[in-house]
Amino acid sequence: QVQLVESGGGLVQAGGSLRLSCAASGRTFSNYHMGWFRQAPMKEREFVAAISRGGSGTYYGDSVKGRFTISRDNAKNTVYLQMNSLKPEDTAVYYCVAATLWDTIVVATTGDYWGQGTQVTVSS
Repeated sequence: QVQLVESGGGLVQAGGSLRLSCAASGRTFSNYHMGWFRQAPMKEREFVAAISRGGSGTYYGDSVKGRFTISRDNAKNTVYLQMNSLKPEDTAVYYCVAATLWDTIVVATTGDYWGQGTQVTVSS
């Protein structure tokens, strides 16, 4: 089992920035690809970003390319999502996921393990 705990969400004005963190525990963090998803009220879950086990590979959803950056620190068992130039349409609950297979995140758009989510609200 892998336990994931997100933090860093909150209320920010449009154009501002936030950095989300996801702390993992339970199994060897570096064995897992990591990703972020989000879900806004009345909308389907949306893939945001993914990062490979060692951190050399990243992949982003179209709506966040150029604004969001995913990174990880395997020594700290933590994955981050730096969100810049935030827009009201970025408002959602953001979830961290872990998966042993890359395609689980970027093709199947899911994860083996999920965090509980953190709310991000962007005001206009």
